[in-house]
Amino acid sequence: MQETEKIWMNGELVDWADAKVHVGVHGLHYGSGVFEGIRCYETADGPAVFRLTEHLVRLHNSGRLLGMEVPYGVDELRSACLELIGANGLPECYLRPICFYGYGQLGVAARENPVETVIMSWPWGAYLGEEGMKRGIRAKISSWQRIGPNVSVIEIARDLGYTVEERNLIRSDLYLADEVFMCGTAAEVTPLRTIDDYEIGVGPITLELQQAYLDACKGRSERWDHWLERAELRAAAEA
Repeated sequence: MQETEKIWMNGELVDWADAKVHVGVHGLHYGSGVFEGIRCYETADGPAVFRLTEHLVRLHNSGRLLGMEVPYGVDELRSACLELIGANGLPECYLRPICFYGYGQLGVAARENPVETVIMSWPWGAYLGEEGMKRGIRAKISSWQRIGPNVSVIEIARDLGYTVEERNLIRSDLYLADEVFMCGTAAEVTPLRTIDDYEIGVGPITLELQQAYLDACKGRSERWDHWLERAELRAAAEA
């Protein structure tokens, strides 16, 4: 991780090295926290955050599921994210807002523990490497199961004229697929070239969706420009 100048912590910008918490914070011992992963992209009109408000609404909703009241509203967090981008002078970066129960009681129930709210930003290129974005990555299927998340790429695919069907898949569906890709804020759209050593390759539809997604994120497509929320970089201090 590349250190940047500032971190937004509980309502103010602090120096990177000063953003600290006590080892007794509840979130460290029980994982009692919620977070988002958000990307800011360099565009012709300056840095723009992809679907910032939607991410922050989801952060609040995640907190509600834990019975956690996030102490800052969506608009406040939105302003904080844009302020942090400007302060760190990063035309393109990854944003990590996180809310967690802080120092206080250390029982499982976080009674009267404060909710710490932090936003970090730092440069982060392709999550799984530039080579993986071009040539695809290798993956294996785990025996662990989790609830499948919804993904912002379905809308892009439908806008491009593809028929999208959402359904449960079995392992053989993946082995026999013409193309497979992973998607997420950090991973963006990354092709899967092999699954459990079954060779699939990287196909044209995956690459088209990857390009369309990145065009949307980087402000190169008017069709999805409303998903971007722009920040202003702070002018460099005079020598």
